[in-house]
Amino acid sequence: MNERAVLDRLASLRQNQYQGRRAPHKPPLVLLALGRLANKGSSELSWSEAESQLAKLIAEFGPESKTGGAQSAAYPFTRRRSDGVWTLSRDVPMDLVRPLAADDVVGRLEVSLETALHRDPQLLRSAARALVDSHFPATVAPDVLVAVGLDPDDVLQVEVQPTTAPRRRDPAWRAAVLQAWDRQCAFCGYDGQLGFASVGVEAAHIRWFAFDGPDSLDNGLALCVLHHKLFDLGALGLDSSLRINVSTVFTARTRAGRALYDLHGQELKPRPGKAVPADGHVSWHRREVFKGKPLAA
Repeated sequence: MNERAVLDRLASLRQNQYQGRRAPHKPPLVLLALGRLANKGSSELSWSEAESQLAKLIAEFGPESKTGGAQSAAYPFTRRRSDGVWTLSRDVPMDLVRPLAADDVVGRLEVSLETALHRDPQLLRSAARALVDSHFPATVAPDVLVAVGLDPDDVLQVEVQPTTAPRRRDPAWRAAVLQAWDRQCAFCGYDGQLGFASVGVEAAHIRWFAFDGPDSLDNGLALCVLHHKLFDLGALGLDSSLRINVSTVFTARTRAGRALYDLHGQELKPRPGKAVPADGHVSWHRREVFKGKPLAA
């Protein structure tokens, strides 16, 4: 199997998405298998290992799940067989935990896929890069890679030829978003500058670019580095009235950490005449990214 065939096979994980909905169960399993292949020489993953490791990855980097725990891990562990990426040591019914646990079923990447990736470490890194680029924003991708045992410095420097024509980013979007929010964090007001350049303030997509989020002012917030990451991890969000929500999943003990609680309920104050975040993008983030429930008022 050549490089193009490998990347095309893995691109099927992206193609199964529908109308911008995230598929949180798919990429963590394959990335975990890639990490094991890179570190152990085999992508084999027993259910007893997957049950905890995979469930933790899905909970940490996926949207809120109605199932959670072993059940959330059982979905990709049993269903990935359908796209030719994943195989199991024995046939088991879809989604059922008990048969997986009874014989501690072992899963692994499909043989020809694993062979090609094992033979070419650069291809393995390219595959990991393609997956994180397709499923996570740049703020979160390094954390995902570390969690599955891959080095972000190795993976994120790899150039990947896309399987389809990529959407083009608007090079002027970042500057336009920062200007629209007066070059300060829309949540906390941080506005550090070094000379004439903003430092630690970034343009954040509300609806992620990888999930059809447009480079438009109504899909952008200027956020400090900390709040950008927490926004993309689902610890922070917005309600329909454009008030900041802090998730009950987030906890802190120190004064600095607990300062995040003070943001809860604060209303965004955009500059007069600025395009405010669009309802559709805000609701997408609340559905697909925000974790748990907002703090009590």
